[in-house]
Amino acid sequence: MLKILSFTSILSILVDIGLANVLTREVAKTKERATQLLNNALAIKIPLAVVSMLIIVVIANLWGYSDLVKGLIYIAAVVMLLDSFNTLFFAAVRGFHNLKYESISSIAYQTIVLIISLIVLHYNWGIQWLMFSLLTASFLNFFYSGLVNIIKFKIRIRPQWDKVMVKYLFITTIPFGLHAIFQRLYTYADAVILFKVAGDWAVGVYQVPFKIVMALQFLPGAFVAALYPAMSQYWQENKGQLAVTFERAMNYSIIIGLPIMIGITALADQIVLLFSEGYATAIVPMQIMMLSLFLMFLSYPIGSLLNACDRQKQNTINMAITAIFSVVLNLILIPKFQVLGAAITLTLSSLLLLLLGWYYVPQIVDYRFSKIAKIFGKSLLSALFMGVFVYSFKLELNIFLNIIIGSLIYGVLLFLLGGFSKDDLQSVLKSFKTKL
Repeated sequence: MLKILSFTSILSILVDIGLANVLTREVAKTKERATQLLNNALAIKIPLAVVSMLIIVVIANLWGYSDLVKGLIYIAAVVMLLDSFNTLFFAAVRGFHNLKYESISSIAYQTIVLIISLIVLHYNWGIQWLMFSLLTASFLNFFYSGLVNIIKFKIRIRPQWDKVMVKYLFITTIPFGLHAIFQRLYTYADAVILFKVAGDWAVGVYQVPFKIVMALQFLPGAFVAALYPAMSQYWQENKGQLAVTFERAMNYSIIIGLPIMIGITALADQIVLLFSEGYATAIVPMQIMMLSLFLMFLSYPIGSLLNACDRQKQNTINMAITAIFSVVLNLILIPKFQVLGAAITLTLSSLLLLLLGWYYVPQIVDYRFSKIAKIFGKSLLSALFMGVFVYSFKLELNIFLNIIIGSLIYGVLLFLLGGFSKDDLQSVLKSFKTKL
């Protein structure tokens, strides 16, 4: 099932080509044009969806899959297409600085998939019905997201072909689409090269820390998704507030990312053992890759700033340079150091992406580096103290209890040092509040 979903997800880039990011940004700038923007985006997306579906059908038949596998691929393709339209509809909603309905949609989606999957597994109905759980959830989400646009935001959904608007959207979205392609290359080239050089076992070891890194990226991703429309609007209307928003985004990324990096580094051996004792060789790579995770935390606000402020071309060039650097370095280090080489490459590539993006920041906003540096110093001191505690007591305390106590220590110390205040907490909550 995972391979089938991976097969169709490759073409999801062609279906979206970055339209969702462009739509959110443009709606945030000019909300009165939301209907026109969404409908012209649909005029681009629908033909791409048809082409993608035809490509999937042709490839599935050329590769000689059985009727069962072909049927599963077709279902997965429909799921991918529905999810892509669902993403586009909610991209318009994000332009209104509203994440409430998308959050409801996400929770409902996972709940529907979980309930149907449990029933299917209980009665042993087979993989077809597992795929049906995804199709059902995607189908309901598709209609829900459309109704949210129509009822709550008064957007009439009707594909519209305005030559000037379509041309503008298509040209603007190209860098976003290329960025997605280079990002996939940057993210997954290491596993492919590792498989070719060292085989399945090395890939399995590498996947332990890699999956943790990828899973935890949702934290800065969710936070930046809330700020992205605001950055777009401030770029048009209030450059001073844009600088403040960027500083806060960097500060919050530091405050969240540092304790995660240091905490997981201190407890890496215990975390790896949660997977299996056979993955002990993943401990050191995990500790190295935690630095890459923190660097990714810092890169998210910078990438969002570039995209929000019409610098998507620079952002794409940065990702392309990073992807090429990653592939070349993996080809050099993996044959010599295998999993360790892949971990080092990911960390150095993450650092390169951060530095490339930061180069453009002063050209966009007049931010206060000293303020960010102060937060970094206070957060680092608090996180190190927390790290010493969790490392010292990791044999005496249950790992989950140790994490909870360590988190409390970090939060209290950072508050006492002035790393954040009650107003900061209210500001974070306000970022996620719905603006009806």
